[in-house]
Amino acid sequence: MPFLSPVDILLVAFACAPIVYFVRSRRATSNTPASTEKQGEPKSIMQSARDDLAPPKADPFTLDELKQFDGSDDSKPIYVAIKGTVFDVTRKRDTYGTGKSYNLFAGKDASKALGMSSLKAEDAISDYSELSEGDMKTLNDWHDFFSKRYDVVGKVIDLPPHAKPTSTSNL
Repeated sequence: MPFLSPVDILLVAFACAPIVYFVRSRRATSNTPASTEKQGEPKSIMQSARDDLAPPKADPFTLDELKQFDGSDDSKPIYVAIKGTVFDVTRKRDTYGTGKSYNLFAGKDASKALGMSSLKAEDAISDYSELSEGDMKTLNDWHDFFSKRYDVVGKVIDLPPHAKPTSTSNL
């Protein structure tokens, strides 16, 4: 049996690589179920924007009043406030309800935590005045996300002065 030199082994490997790549790519696409997705576009795990939202309300809420909408009472809705805007997230009770992954945000204005992408209780406060520019962008993105998916039911009227937005263009 002839012995293959390292050069011969590399040549065989380079010759086989395109074949292996082709076979693997064909196998990956053949295992994908037929769907309405366009080929090459990843499926989004984010919920899409809704077109059935109620007109925004401006009902006043104090931070103390907001606490009663934290998901602990199944007979009440669940509210999350971002930058003073109160959103009704009740339809996602499986996410914001008691003991669920994002219950930390329920019943309060947790703007700072959302801007920082933090799940720490100490960050779940309304004061976002010290967020970095990048964290402010994240906070604004969350506000936009919620605005397109959840009904606006009111405004927090007693935010500390340093937590109030400086303009209404991002609300």
